[in-house]
Amino acid sequence: MTEELTAYHEVGHVLMAVYVGARVYSVTIDPDWDDGPERYGDAEIAWPQGVYDEKTLCEKAILVALAGPVAEMIHTGDPFHPALVAEWSGDWQQAWEAASVLVPQRQARMQYLEQKTLSLYQLFRQDNYWAAIGELVDQLLAHETLEEEMIYDTISSWISIKGQ
Repeated sequence: MTEELTAYHEVGHVLMAVYVGARVYSVTIDPDWDDGPERYGDAEIAWPQGVYDEKTLCEKAILVALAGPVAEMIHTGDPFHPALVAEWSGDWQQAWEAASVLVPQRQARMQYLEQKTLSLYQLFRQDNYWAAIGELVDQLLAHETLEEEMIYDTISSWISIKGQ
């Protein structure tokens, strides 16, 4: 996985997290590998305590999990199914588990996640969202790590941020 691809992937997660009301403390394409599995990028995301009920939090977590693969798909032009790409297995598993709360039946859950993936794809293809992603990617490639203030400043010049 290239740094550029990793940057698009992580920025997808970050943009969606900010969009749905999570707080993003940082994002990096140079993570420490000493505290868990090997990975090429990392975003530190936190959900506000006591704000969302379980269903709403699951819905938001699904979008954040799928947003990294979707940003990659758009960047590469390859509309892969997120369940079929090995590098996205962790993201897919997070989305699958969160969706199990909302849609217990497996086939219906798969359809639900596919619909969410398509919705994200359509959202990210909009000019202002893709511009925000592009600018964040450029910043991330230049600095390797972005802190909260730079993330929010960059995104807010392209889209309105919930809670701000």
